[in-house]
Amino acid sequence: MHHLSRRTFLKQSALAAGVALTARSWGQVSGSNGDLRVAVIGLNGRGRNHLTSLHGIKGVRVAALCDVDTAVLERTKAIDYNGVRPYTNVPTYTDLREVLASKDIDAVTIATPNHWHALAGIWACQAGKDVYVEKPISHNIWEGRQLVAAATKYNRVMQAGTQIRSGEGLQEAVAWVRAGNLGKITAARGFCYKARPSIGKTSAPTPPPASLNYDLWTGPAPLVTPHRNFPKNGPVHYDWHWVYLYGNGDVGNQGIHQMDVCRWFLGEGMPLRTLSVGGRLGYVDDGDTPNTQVVIHEYASAPLIFEVRGLPREAGIQAITATGGPNGTPEKTGMDGYRNTKVSVGNVIECEGGSIITTEYFSATAYDKAGKMLKHFEGRDRHMQNFVDVIRSRKTSQLTGPIEEAHISSALCHLGNISHQIGRTTPPGELQDKIKGNGLMAEACGRLTEHIAANKVDLKTTPLVLGVPLEIDAKSEQFKGEFAAAATPRLTRNYRKGFEVPVIAQAGSKVTAV
Repeated sequence: MHHLSRRTFLKQSALAAGVALTARSWGQVSGSNGDLRVAVIGLNGRGRNHLTSLHGIKGVRVAALCDVDTAVLERTKAIDYNGVRPYTNVPTYTDLREVLASKDIDAVTIATPNHWHALAGIWACQAGKDVYVEKPISHNIWEGRQLVAAATKYNRVMQAGTQIRSGEGLQEAVAWVRAGNLGKITAARGFCYKARPSIGKTSAPTPPPASLNYDLWTGPAPLVTPHRNFPKNGPVHYDWHWVYLYGNGDVGNQGIHQMDVCRWFLGEGMPLRTLSVGGRLGYVDDGDTPNTQVVIHEYASAPLIFEVRGLPREAGIQAITATGGPNGTPEKTGMDGYRNTKVSVGNVIECEGGSIITTEYFSATAYDKAGKMLKHFEGRDRHMQNFVDVIRSRKTSQLTGPIEEAHISSALCHLGNISHQIGRTTPPGELQDKIKGNGLMAEACGRLTEHIAANKVDLKTTPLVLGVPLEIDAKSEQFKGEFAAAATPRLTRNYRKGFEVPVIAQAGSKVTAV
């Protein structure tokens, strides 16, 4: 298939943007019988969920399918909804630039790997398309700010895939707590105790499947010879989460949701300080992100604590491998739960007068200090519907997943990872001594050490990494303090020619190119 050059794409998208930006309302956008014509970009995992969500919305038509893997495109075209295959004759593309250059597309949803999110979203804005972009909305802090700026500059509706915010139950719970019904928040906790087995260790370069355009899949990242396992339907479509070149580990995969919920309850923005303790323990493989981690973000109001555990409750247990959202109780999954709450994936918002517990995406339950249930908040997912509604109304203040909020929550993921990446492996005794003055970290690491021991991992042989304490200036989104010099290069990355993230936020805005 012919692929657009970047120059041709930008020229065509600029013309498209000019048309889109002069339109007075969505109603003037051309389409079949007034349908909103949507392209879904990235068709594994979340992309399949996007299709399911769009399928149930009146007046919406999936007008294009895009994936860099032709085998994935063929599987997607065969999707069956109760005997109906709606995508059999939908146009397919391997190059998202061709989708964005099309005048037959009004909006796109982006479910690519993380390293593509910001660039794909910015290109879509420049092409005059409205955008739904998956979480985290960026691979690093700098490009996240560029994406936010692009939505404003090109006057686009942009919804982030922080779908928990669309649940009425969580919306009510946040308002209820902020009204003081449980007193002051003392700690906001998030958990991702999900089974994450080894992705395997390769001893030689492993050519990707013939159906995969690896150059396009790599996009903005360095084009390196893959050392990955590529069995049938290859895990290249998921295990990239555990490789820093493309993903952000479980802090950025599941953690974005739980830290976003924490920050929502707290009503806070960027933290004062961030510290990580973690490691990749229990196996040696081609992944390099932690499968075991504690990240603490300090705020003036209350601390935010997030924990990752990818190993099972104890050695010998076959835990349920997780590739999506909440996957059941600890008893069912073979994973740990937080204390007596049975929370393995979710949140515990601790307050002076009780707590709020979430174990599902859209619902929450309030308890008093004695553990008596006070109130239940029930919800459901209306996130894609909200995106469509706002495209039609152009009232961006009504978005439930605003891109600015998602940018800040994505930055929490990146801060935790940067603290880890520039930290150092630290023997158990020294680690304990270093963190003893931080009561929350000491407590969390105490429980973490018990978990690691239950998995028969010797921390003397494979010690944890003690990250560096980071400080970031909320206004400029630049690092300050003792470790600023070491951390600053990780605000962004070197982009491959032809796939550079454009500078949208100019000097004097929140953040400029490093």
